[in-house]
Amino acid sequence: MFVDQVNIHLRAGNGGAGVVSYVRSRGKPKGKPIGGSGGAGGDVYIEADESTVTLLTYQRNPHHAAGNGTHGRGDLQHGRRGEDLVLKVPLGTTVWDDEGTMIADLVKHGQHVKALEGGRGGSGNAAFISARRRAPAFSEQGEYGESATFTLEMKLLADAALIGFPNAGKSTLISAISAAKPKIADYPFTTLEPNLGVVAIGEREFVVADVPGLIEGASEGKGLGHEFLRHVERARALVVLLDPSPLQIAPPAEQYRVLIDELRRHSAELVDRPRVVALSKADLAAEDFDTALLASAVGEPSVFSISAVTGRGLEAFLHAVADAIDLAVRAEPEREGFILHRPVRESFEINARPGGWEVTGRAAERAVRLDDLTVPMTADFVAGRLERLGVDEALRQAGAVPGDEVRIGDLVFEFSDDEELELGETAEGGPDGVEGGEAQ
Repeated sequence: MFVDQVNIHLRAGNGGAGVVSYVRSRGKPKGKPIGGSGGAGGDVYIEADESTVTLLTYQRNPHHAAGNGTHGRGDLQHGRRGEDLVLKVPLGTTVWDDEGTMIADLVKHGQHVKALEGGRGGSGNAAFISARRRAPAFSEQGEYGESATFTLEMKLLADAALIGFPNAGKSTLISAISAAKPKIADYPFTTLEPNLGVVAIGEREFVVADVPGLIEGASEGKGLGHEFLRHVERARALVVLLDPSPLQIAPPAEQYRVLIDELRRHSAELVDRPRVVALSKADLAAEDFDTALLASAVGEPSVFSISAVTGRGLEAFLHAVADAIDLAVRAEPEREGFILHRPVRESFEINARPGGWEVTGRAAERAVRLDDLTVPMTADFVAGRLERLGVDEALRQAGAVPGDEVRIGDLVFEFSDDEELELGETAEGGPDGVEGGEAQ
C-alpha cells in the first residue's frame, strides 16, 4: 500500500526533577547541599532516510514519544538525559505543523529538522548555593516536553514521470522497462497510487514514476488530478504518453493538448521541463501512425512510436528519456531542501482572565517550578526570579493591582507591589509528580 500523507502525534520527553539532599553529620543535620539535577527530556527529530520508502508505518502507528529524563539523586548524582526520538521518512517528505506552516522539505539523506524540544531537567538544591543561601531547601521540578501534531506529505523524487490519460499504457510500459509490477487492466484508473521503477539502458540508469492517469479538469481536482500533480512536481523530466487506440475518446493530438494544458494550469514551470513524447501501443495499430505529422501538429521536435508488449522502439525512446533527464540535471541547481528556522518565542505573555491574570510561557513557568512553594525561602526565591524576568513590571503595565489573582501554570498567587508572593495553590511535583526530599 502506498501512503503519501499522514498525521502524526508527537511528544518530546519530560525533564527529570532535581532533588534536595544534604551531607549529614553529627551535630549538623543540614550540612553541605548535594542534591543532583534531573536529566533533560529527549528531543524529537524528523529525518530523511534513503532506505525508507513509505509513510505506511506512521499511518499504522501515529503516536510517538521521546524518552523522559531521569530524576536527580543525592551525592550530586545527576539524572540521565532522555533518549531523542528520530523518525525516519522518505526523501522528498515535507513536514507541516498543526497551524499549516511547512517547517521542512527534506530531500537529502540525513537532512533533519527538530520538531519538538524536550523539557529541561530541574536543578537540585546544590545548584542554588550562593553567598546568601548556604543551605537551600528547595529544588526544581522538571519541565514537560512539548507535544504537537504534524502532517507528513511525501512527494515522489523521480527522474521522469509518465503522463497520460487513464488506460494509456503507462503501467504496462513501466513493467516492461523496469522491475516494477504495477496492477494492469483494460479499464481506466487501474493505477490508484504511484509506482516507481528503476530503468537501466546501457550504462545509464534512472527512476521512472507511473502515477494515476490525468483527465481534463485535473488541475481543479477532477479524477485523481491533485494526487497526480503533487507527484509530478518532483520529476526532473516528463514523458507524455499518447494512446492512438479506439479505447480513448480523444485522438492523440487532443490528448496532448489536454495534458499540457492541465500541467500549465497547475504550474507553468512544469511545462518548461524537458519532455519526451511517445505514441504507445504500436503493436495494436492496424497501420503505422504518422508520428512526424503528429509531432508537427503538437509542436514537438519528434514523437516516438513504441510498444511495451513487443519492445518496438523502446531503446531509442529510453535513451531520449535519459537525455532529457541529463538536460534537466545540468539546467537545474541541486535541490537543497528547506528547514524553517522559527523565531525564538517570547519568554512570557500576560493575558487577562476572569478574576485576574494569566502568565504563559516556558520561562515564566520555569521560574515557579520548584518543589515546595509553601517554604518562605522558596517563595522568596521565586519572587526574585519573577522580578528579574520582568513579570512584575509587565503585570503592572497590563493593569494589575494589588490583590489581583495571578496564575502561572498550576501556581496561583495574589499580586502585590511589595514583591511578596502570597500563595494560593501550587502544583505538587513536576511532570511525574515527584517531589524533592532530603537524603543522605
